Amino acid sequence: MQRFSSLVLKVIVVSMLLILSHAIAQDLQKALSQIDEAEYTQRIKTLASDEFQGRLPATEGEIKTINYLRDEFRKIGLKPGNGDSYFQEVGLVQITSHPDERLEIKGTGRGLSLGLGSQFVAQTRRMVDKIDVRDAEMVFAGYGIVAPEYNWNDYAGLDAKGKIVVVLVNDPGFATQDSALFTGRAMTYYGRWTYKYEEAARQGAAGVLIVHEPAPAGYPWFVVQSGWSGPEFHMEAADKNMSRCQFEGWISGVAARSLFGQAGLNYEEEIDKAAKPGFTYQPFGLTASLSLTNDISYSKSNNVLALLPGTDRADEIVIYSAHWDHFGVNPEMDGDNIFNGARDNATGTAALLELADAFVNAPEPPRRSILFLAVTAEEQGLLGSAYYAAHPVYPLNKTVAALNMDALNIFGKMKDITVIGLGNSQLDAYVEAAATAQGRYVRPDPEPEKGIFFRSDHFSFAKEGVPSLYTKMGIDHVSKSQDEVLAISNKWTAELYHKPGDEYDPATWDLSGAIDDIRLMFRVGYQLSRENTFPEWNDGNAFKAKRDADMAN
Repeated sequence: MQRFSSLVLKVIVVSMLLILSHAIAQDLQKALSQIDEAEYTQRIKTLASDEFQGRLPATEGEIKTINYLRDEFRKIGLKPGNGDSYFQEVGLVQITSHPDERLEIKGTGRGLSLGLGSQFVAQTRRMVDKIDVRDAEMVFAGYGIVAPEYNWNDYAGLDAKGKIVVVLVNDPGFATQDSALFTGRAMTYYGRWTYKYEEAARQGAAGVLIVHEPAPAGYPWFVVQSGWSGPEFHMEAADKNMSRCQFEGWISGVAARSLFGQAGLNYEEEIDKAAKPGFTYQPFGLTASLSLTNDISYSKSNNVLALLPGTDRADEIVIYSAHWDHFGVNPEMDGDNIFNGARDNATGTAALLELADAFVNAPEPPRRSILFLAVTAEEQGLLGSAYYAAHPVYPLNKTVAALNMDALNIFGKMKDITVIGLGNSQLDAYVEAAATAQGRYVRPDPEPEKGIFFRSDHFSFAKEGVPSLYTKMGIDHVSKSQDEVLAISNKWTAELYHKPGDEYDPATWDLSGAIDDIRLMFRVGYQLSRENTFPEWNDGNAFKAKRDADMAN
């Protein structure tokens, strides 16, 4: 496999795509025209309809969803992507944790009692009937990070075994805005809640509570309330997840201030100390008790795989991914209780079908095979994509790239396109070429502190070394200011993200920008499908060593 420097590859890709756009513009336009706004809208409306019941895995909503996708891919003319099946079964365990209504904290004065939902949430991944943590010592462990490459260890000197650790979300670079600390404003994986739970388990903690603040978390408390209550899916684990903490949860910022005050500590001063090198853990001098009972059931869900075989390089695969799942129906909610997930992620799932239409009508068939992969249980922690990456139908060292789509643009045409993780890989050059062909330009993530790179299905492939691309809508609108676009986008997140209100709304949605973005993604994948070379991670990227080792085999 030929290797090129990033600069040389960029020049080649841009030149080839511009030549392509001139040489076969008429034929390419036929393919691009298959990405049709009216048809795309209808597909979103179907997937986000009440009939699909919020597309929760292992429910009737899943059956309707995956059968619809299978039938649509089949009508388009794609082959089953998993042998003679369009489905890849994913074994899941569903745990519904029922915590105590109060988190009781004792040690000074009258103690503190935090209310479930309003002030704390908690669950367990342990596949047992009951969890009972009694009078466990509480300790503040800063950001809960052990990162040798940043010379950072919040657990230094702390024996966390049997204790409840309280940690902050995000990482010190965000708090200080110091570009020399971690990666400054941009969140690293150490800032993600998933990492905080994993590290607390490695340290032997009995429980872990993450302090929620909207800015460093990137979403409001309601998202925590809805996301950490009710049934949670996990992949089946041989050890029944007994290596995890007994419970994992969050406390609100308001509750955290009360907790620190109860311990005689100033919240603002302590979190300021936690963001500086040399931080030392701080015991609270308090204990907490919490019990959880579990309803446990085992189920099967499915990834949906559809294949367009390539010609002379058919064993090499370009993947387009999007998650089909959402949160289903919450019978305990009054009024509208269906989480339709129109933007998140009927927009991305419907885009897979539009892209399939375009590839079938491409001016020349792809030399490499194209896999359209609609994955399950993204909302439960990227489980479907993680399962595929761990059990790939097609070898990962033959997988050219993974191109992911999640929550597409509903706000109209943009002059730009955002690459989440711009600078990570040579795939940037493909996006730049495709954007140039559209008269647009590429920008980095305007809100890197939200850690979006770690929050969608491309990350499952990146962790396994596969060069992965995740584009999001731009912010340079054709008629609105960038501040207006960010304000509209943030308003949508605050009011509709992971809520029943995420429904298709013809009065406010403008999908013309999404069509541009899908067509851009087609250009990227089409170019990759016609080449002999494999794009690489850039030097210094954390995923490069894994990819290099795989490609050497």
